[in-house]
Amino acid sequence: MSEKKLTMVVPAYNEEEALPIFYAEALRVEKKLPGVEIEYLFIDDGSSDGTLEVLRDLHKKDARVRYVSFSRNFGKEAAIYAGLQNATGDYVAILDADLQDPPALLPEMLQAIEEEGYDCVGSRRVTRKGEPPIRSFFARMFYHIMKKISNADIVDGARDFQLMNRKVVKAILSMGEYNRFSKGIFGWVGFRKKWLEYENIERSAGETKWSFWKLFLYALDGIVAFSTAPLVIASVMGMVFCLVAFVAIIFIIVRTLIFGDPTSGWPSMVCIIIFIAGIQLLCMGILGQYMAKTYLETKKRPLYLVEETEEDEIC
Repeated sequence: MSEKKLTMVVPAYNEEEALPIFYAEALRVEKKLPGVEIEYLFIDDGSSDGTLEVLRDLHKKDARVRYVSFSRNFGKEAAIYAGLQNATGDYVAILDADLQDPPALLPEMLQAIEEEGYDCVGSRRVTRKGEPPIRSFFARMFYHIMKKISNADIVDGARDFQLMNRKVVKAILSMGEYNRFSKGIFGWVGFRKKWLEYENIERSAGETKWSFWKLFLYALDGIVAFSTAPLVIASVMGMVFCLVAFVAIIFIIVRTLIFGDPTSGWPSMVCIIIFIAGIQLLCMGILGQYMAKTYLETKKRPLYLVEETEEDEIC
């Protein structure tokens, strides 16, 4: 029986400091994977630091190191998709370059696929030690909401750190949508999946690229991509306020017939008008989000553009 090949897909954006540390740790873990051919595939997501130079040096020292460098920053979702497209292994693992996704879990993940019959092994953090409390709170709320409104299996604390066989990779690549939310896609495709739990790990080097605002927008993308519940909520709110308005009209007519037509109460009327207008704008915003995503899908733009790979001759 020929040996299996494992591709480690590592998205990297301004990870000049973290990449050598990751590579050293991956080599250490590699010794625990006897009989497995390893391929390293780094995706440079348009970094503005020395990330690309580090990848060039790693490729010169180790021919198993491959890289794809984008023409600009297209985002982690595009980087993950590019990694899956260019990976040649029988198994594909997605890991962050900052070692918050511990490569040490790979032997256990591979064992679950080869010996226990799973198609994919995911990872989830059981603690958020080191994160700001407000960020952890909203993260948990997001996963709770997604579990309620989405048909994708999105687990609290789930990471993009996955090990999957070729069958799962093909299924994910078949979803060629422009607006991608990998956590939802991993859950939506199904297959037999096992979850490994671990405690939160601090970055090995560098700084996080995810601000609270970026995470908030990413969460909105996930909700819009895998649920139509916001549209349903907007419709229900419209019907409820129509009913409230009808009851209010009847009340005003009855009150006028009994007590006359006093002119007092205009401040409360202004507040009601502003409130209703706010609800209308909210519903329009929800509808606009779905229309915007549809508009981007119809453009059929590529998810990423490649500027350089390890196969290109560097002058």
